[in-house]
Amino acid sequence: MNLTPEQQAIINSNGNIKINAIAGSGKTTTVVEYAINKPAKSKILYLAFNKTVKDEAIQKFEKKGATNVTVETAHSLAYAYIVHKYHYNIINSYKAHELALLLELEEDSLRHGAIILANHVNKLTALYCNSNKKSLHQVNYLATIIDPQAKGFVTKYYEILIEKTQLFINKMDKGEADVTHDFYLKKFQLSNPKLYYDYIIFDEGQDASEAMLDIFLNQETTKIIVGDTHQQIYGWRYAINSLEKTDFKTFNLSTSFRFNQNIADLASQSLDLKRMIGNHISFPIQGKGQNRETNSKAIIARTNLGLLVNAIEYVVEEKKAKKIYFEGNINSYTYAEDGASLFDVLNLYTNKKHLIRDLLIKGMKDIVDLESYVKITEDKSLGMLIEIVKKYGNKIPAILKEIKAKHINSNNKEDAEVIFSTVHRSKGMEYDSVILANDFIDEEKIQYLKDEYENTQSSKINEEINLLYVAITRTKNKLYIPENLLPLRFPECENIIIVPSNKDDNQIVIDPNSELAKEIQKKHNNAFKPWTFEQEIKLKEKLTAKSSIKEISVIMGRSTKSIRAKMDSLKIKE
Repeated sequence: MNLTPEQQAIINSNGNIKINAIAGSGKTTTVVEYAINKPAKSKILYLAFNKTVKDEAIQKFEKKGATNVTVETAHSLAYAYIVHKYHYNIINSYKAHELALLLELEEDSLRHGAIILANHVNKLTALYCNSNKKSLHQVNYLATIIDPQAKGFVTKYYEILIEKTQLFINKMDKGEADVTHDFYLKKFQLSNPKLYYDYIIFDEGQDASEAMLDIFLNQETTKIIVGDTHQQIYGWRYAINSLEKTDFKTFNLSTSFRFNQNIADLASQSLDLKRMIGNHISFPIQGKGQNRETNSKAIIARTNLGLLVNAIEYVVEEKKAKKIYFEGNINSYTYAEDGASLFDVLNLYTNKKHLIRDLLIKGMKDIVDLESYVKITEDKSLGMLIEIVKKYGNKIPAILKEIKAKHINSNNKEDAEVIFSTVHRSKGMEYDSVILANDFIDEEKIQYLKDEYENTQSSKINEEINLLYVAITRTKNKLYIPENLLPLRFPECENIIIVPSNKDDNQIVIDPNSELAKEIQKKHNNAFKPWTFEQEIKLKEKLTAKSSIKEISVIMGRSTKSIRAKMDSLKIKE
């Protein structure tokens, strides 16, 4: 095997290290080679991100004859130590109404007060269990709340929230309630476990919980953290970037064997958006991928809503594919985290309450009532279902029926003409061609969020930029990208295809006198100014000269959306 100098340096290293590995850089290969080059009698633990990665890693280590390597996830370790010892029963999660009953929460003057409180108890429990804190009182849940209504509720009922959350934790601890996966991992962390290995390799360290990191750092062994600081995308699950929390010697894997230099440059320039939040660390990316195939094609979206919109356009309206596949299965995209289904929300929206199965949705007066609940609980997954229902209404059953009829099972995934996935579900995947949905963050949205939240949400913006980077780096060959996501002066190249942006996509209404408008005018000096007759003539001349929309945008000092809008008004076809 021909290893790069970067890979060889890692394999030859000693002591605690961290490996910052870009997408497609042979991270797993490097880790396997690192392990088999250690003394044969060494006991090595490889901590995988999830069960899928665990199973794949077991096969790779076995193939190399590395019998001294044990592969686990943090949860499988905790399960063996805690669940077996205390004979706990496991539950994946509690619905809000289930938790309200368990804790005997009472309604107050606020409509759905008990269910709202239960929702926040669930979230506070998750925050505490994923933290490295010893006590619930050390956790600052209020700091995680953004919406003013939600913040107002939590502030008003904070003492009760702490009391009921502690009660919930105590019930799980005593076995009086089924325990969540987060809980038994937390109990494992608090037990200060000792893992008797010579080396522990902690993979996907950029998306670890504080509890996981605490367990790892407290071991008396040689420690290796592996990850990609720009692939941190699980902050909403209270994950942290362990690569930034340790002072181990850093090694980089900066060459990707997945994609070529064009994609590498685009990924790098997309990360450069972090300069807007003062968070960009230069990290050159080399692309040495040679793939020219176009067999597998994926459409990747930021959100479930964005993905469903694209699936409907591609499969139902334009009839472009007869065999499709959704990463994670199509059904998983039609449920909120709390268990409510898309059909329950639709039945509430169409006033068919007798057909609603979910108790939470059934208890809502109407869709407005549900929207109020979503706002005060910041339940984004349920909010997404509402958006889908409001967009498609009674067409949803027929739409899903047609999509499901064309959906093939996972065993035949390679036969799919197109694969649909959100970024989170595409993590670890790669495809010959990738089409990006137009629901990712761009420069305009970043500035809007900075103004709206007065720079208090830089970590969330950072993660949104990471989502764009992860999506871009799923391709092995071609990338179809909306023009508003492409850096302004990015050169034209064969395998990056620019897709014209619909002027209505993710449109933000901007006050021409706002700070955001001023920032936009720094990039497009004529933005928000009325078109003159002379400018219209110039536009026509440039179009006649076959100048691209992007080139005209730079010349005219206006965004590509503005150029297209003017072309529409002048009835000029592109």
